[in-house]
Amino acid sequence: MTLPMAVPAPGLPARVRIHEVGARDGLQNEKGTVPTEVKAEFVRRLAGAGLTTVEATSFVHPRWVPQLADAEQLFPMVSGLPVALPVLVPNERGLDRALALGARRVAVFASATESFAKANLNRTVDEALAMFEPVVARAKAEGVHVRGYLSMCFGDPWEGAVPVPQVVRVCRALLDLGCDELSLGDTIGVATPGHVRALLDALNAEGVPTASLGVHFHDTYGQALANTLAALQHGVTTVDASAGGLGGCPFAKSATGNLATEDLVWMLHGLGIDTGVDLDRLVATSVWMAGHLGRPSPSRTVRALSHDVSHKEQ
Repeated sequence: MTLPMAVPAPGLPARVRIHEVGARDGLQNEKGTVPTEVKAEFVRRLAGAGLTTVEATSFVHPRWVPQLADAEQLFPMVSGLPVALPVLVPNERGLDRALALGARRVAVFASATESFAKANLNRTVDEALAMFEPVVARAKAEGVHVRGYLSMCFGDPWEGAVPVPQVVRVCRALLDLGCDELSLGDTIGVATPGHVRALLDALNAEGVPTASLGVHFHDTYGQALANTLAALQHGVTTVDASAGGLGGCPFAKSATGNLATEDLVWMLHGLGIDTGVDLDRLVATSVWMAGHLGRPSPSRTVRALSHDVSHKEQ
């Protein structure tokens, strides 16, 4: 297959860690339920493609996300893989379930806006933070790495544009709870590069180090890669992406798919940035999963390269 010509640009990181969310954030948005063994094989293939962080599942109540009701069955099937396998935990009960299976990396999911906190968690922003406080404290006491997802950092379907200071306040609160890392979510995909730079600058001004930040962009308006580049120029080295562009947000109706991991890898490799990812194997994995889901991948890179992928891995 054809690889992009690598032309490094000044001021960019030498390496980026891709936080792969397809197996959790991607599959939770499917209308149908993917068989547990298929999910496990998806995680194995993603790890085999060189991704070092693969978010495996979510320990939420099955009533809210029935697509991930098999977390107890799935996690032991992949826990021996030599990669980081974060899991989402919404509350102390979810943490109990994750710790019982040996999870060493967990994530909580907060909102920068009151409307989405109410829709997603049935709580105010501050009530949600209070709910996460014992979760984060217990996880840290167990030596577990905690990621804080923050949704609606750039826009909200009910409230419109979200003021930067409002986002900074919740980010600071999550770090003060003890989160090791934050993921800044553009849940409905409305961010633009200048907005990204403004938020990152404001976070730094409030003492939030760039090293603790990751970015999570959706491609609703085709801005995900441009926004990612703006974050890289700021020094961010953790980027969330979803293999094949799977997923959106089941609680935000205007959200379309996540940034496709393949599209991200194509850009990063073209910039001479190391990811450790084998793009051939990643494309093959997304083609394989698209077959199970019964529809082609929305990723432009998968569509462009899939005809070059050997079907022996399928």
